[in-house]
Amino acid sequence: MIFEDHDRFAGFLSSFPFELPPSLAEIRKKAREDHVPIIRDDTQRFMAFLMKVTQPRRILEIGTAVGFSALLMAHFDDALEELVTIENYEPRIQEASENFGRSDAPVTFLKGDASEILKTIDGSFDFVFIDAAKGQYPDYLHLVRDHLTKGSVIVADNILQDGRILEPREALERRDRTIHKRIRGYLDMVMNDGSFQSTILPVGDGVAVSILVQTKGR
Repeated sequence: MIFEDHDRFAGFLSSFPFELPPSLAEIRKKAREDHVPIIRDDTQRFMAFLMKVTQPRRILEIGTAVGFSALLMAHFDDALEELVTIENYEPRIQEASENFGRSDAPVTFLKGDASEILKTIDGSFDFVFIDAAKGQYPDYLHLVRDHLTKGSVIVADNILQDGRILEPREALERRDRTIHKRIRGYLDMVMNDGSFQSTILPVGDGVAVSILVQTKGR
């Protein structure tokens, strides 16, 4: 029922005003023309809402693509001091760099394998957005865990995989089974770990939102 009505709901939601600045609208338009996957329209609205509610000072994004979601978060976050974003896919890196270069947002752009870079970064983050290789979500969670403080928020995108996450693993094509297993593993971690208060929302392709409520050793 959720997925059957999703397009109707998305259309209804879009009837209410949500405006991007011209620079972001242009990046979104080009990304769509180039078939670059960026966060969906209702996810854009949701992320803007979260920025206004949480007002994070330091954000970590895993998966930059062309920089659209990073610049969207920066635009709607009035308290932002630094946004660190990581991208490993070379064809996207140059375009993202150009987009960041045209903005005055406090973005630190790191190029390379997130699994390696996350072992070297310093400091803590108030907000983490995970939107990279879906099969590595559990690994990313382990790696960012020590960079969170009480009250830090993690948002993981594309959790529902267009509904495939609800299917038995055996019913999926072989190429989809590993991602299914890994995303289920991520959800098991954030939903069952008492350190987090988490929920899953059918926004866009599904988001898992987690808040760290208890730090290690407490």
